Amino acid sequence: MNTAGVKTASAALPRTDDERRMRVARRALILIGSAGLLFGLFILFDSVRVTRLPGLALWVGAAIVLHDAVLAPLVFLCGILLRRAGRRVTGTIVLVVQGAIVVGSIMTLIVVPAIVAQGITPNNPSILPHDYGRNLALFWLGVALVATFWSIALYARSRRANQRPSSRQS
Repeated sequence: MNTAGVKTASAALPRTDDERRMRVARRALILIGSAGLLFGLFILFDSVRVTRLPGLALWVGAAIVLHDAVLAPLVFLCGILLRRAGRRVTGTIVLVVQGAIVVGSIMTLIVVPAIVAQGITPNNPSILPHDYGRNLALFWLGVALVATFWSIALYARSRRANQRPSSRQS
């Protein structure tokens, strides 16, 4: 009851087991996430020199700007264009394509500093031993192939499901 002696809606409804489990799960996830953040901060300040922190902050800031200015609009536009394709493209195919763009973009954000560093540092193959630009292109090709084949399989499955006569038509 509140101070006026009237029962509120939340107090009148008993909590179900699902609501209790959900509350416990949320609290557990918050604790795990907070512990992960604290551990990450500890590792960051333990292993990165203080003079390197501004460069790291610049990279994180650039990643946020690229996400908000390039990645998010690209994924959104891709979803709109695929949905305008009509009934031929199911929602799961849209999600596969959007997921492929996100995975490729995250890998690009991780690899671009190494590509830039290869152009800056002297030619020392023991520091950056791989051709990161070529490997990134091959990664994007692999992501595109997996997304394409997965989308084709989903499309074929939905076509077969739509062509089967339902049991009600018999």
